[in-house]
Amino acid sequence: MASRRKGRPVSGVLLLDKPRGPSSNKALQTVKRLFGAAKAGHTGNLDPMASGVLPICFGEATKLSQYLLDADKQYVTELVLGQATDTGDAEGSVVQEADASRVSRGCFEVVLPQFVGPQHQVPPMYSAIKVDGQPLYKLARKGEEVERKPRAISIYSIRCLSFQPGSLPVAELEISCSKGTYIRTLAEDIATSLGCPGHIKALRRTQSGPFDLRACVTIESLNDQSSREGPESLDDFLLAPESCVQHLPRVELSSSAAFYLRQGQPVLVPNAPLSGMVRVAEGDGPMLGLGKVLDDGRIAPKRLFVDSH
Repeated sequence: MASRRKGRPVSGVLLLDKPRGPSSNKALQTVKRLFGAAKAGHTGNLDPMASGVLPICFGEATKLSQYLLDADKQYVTELVLGQATDTGDAEGSVVQEADASRVSRGCFEVVLPQFVGPQHQVPPMYSAIKVDGQPLYKLARKGEEVERKPRAISIYSIRCLSFQPGSLPVAELEISCSKGTYIRTLAEDIATSLGCPGHIKALRRTQSGPFDLRACVTIESLNDQSSREGPESLDDFLLAPESCVQHLPRVELSSSAAFYLRQGQPVLVPNAPLSGMVRVAEGDGPMLGLGKVLDDGRIAPKRLFVDSH
């Protein structure tokens, strides 16, 4: 007999402003403990040195987490020119240094457009990607390097927010990109195009899919609230699971159609979209889950919530 999961049956999405320092998993476990939740997962790893938007899905919302994992992201980073580290960020050891005082903001901004658009990027050795079951960063710490396959990514925009000249110039960049983009690698490539080494000294995710920093809450705020009013009071910070998939069309079902869909049967819905994934709900009530439009126009259940009332 399977053991019952310990914790409260919390469902929803928490927008966490992850602090610099802990790993994404450590931040997740801290939040899960504060909520006393039975089930939770984060939706897109942030390096320990990075901060910012980290959506955390609880309970039934974890069924929709892939949509946030696949979502586009936005970052603000500080790129140091003239100095490279073995990790590509400020946490590593300096492995190369050169005077980059000749680089001005003007020549820096000239090269940025060449990095915008679809492209292939080789993931860094210091990453969580696994090769033969081993995370690359563990191999890198042993001094090993293995071949990595280039990954298709897209950079939608790069904007220079500020530029501080000097022997080690610092450029603050705002980057909008697809999932799977390594900002450290992009920063190193930009520096290389200028004929100098480079690394990032700060990284902050400002947007993940439809969510940005303005809606985020800190661990400190959650801790304070829980101490004052108990774990259940933290539920006020949760967004409905449906917030993960607002970009999908919403289809409202009749009571009878909703009944049959819950039984696993495809249903015919007048004026429904002709293809693709849809949000399904009974009337104007809460979302029941996701459905897929079949070739014959019926909607089949895809990921339904256990308790949709």
